[in-house]
Amino acid sequence: MANFKKSDLKLQYSWTASAESDNAKITGFPDNVLLDRHEGYEVLPFLNRYMGEKGWTGQATLHKLEDALRDKLPGTTRSHANIKKWLNDNFNL
Repeated sequence: MANFKKSDLKLQYSWTASAESDNAKITGFPDNVLLDRHEGYEVLPFLNRYMGEKGWTGQATLHKLEDALRDKLPGTTRSHANIKKWLNDNFNL
């Protein structure tokens, strides 16, 4: 898993989720868990898992993924599994 921190993100996020540790308990990319793309405590662990699975380590890639989630991901694509699939199908370094 990649190990980016809050300070590595380029976009502004809300950091009001109940607790960062709750999101750390999520493993893989479950279909029954929705991602709030504006909540940092949700986006950061998701991107760390995704980049780790891909073997990507660059901060520039992290920033491109942030842009893709915020600006290009359809609003109806919300589950971790569907977002992962969308990224696999549509994200190019």
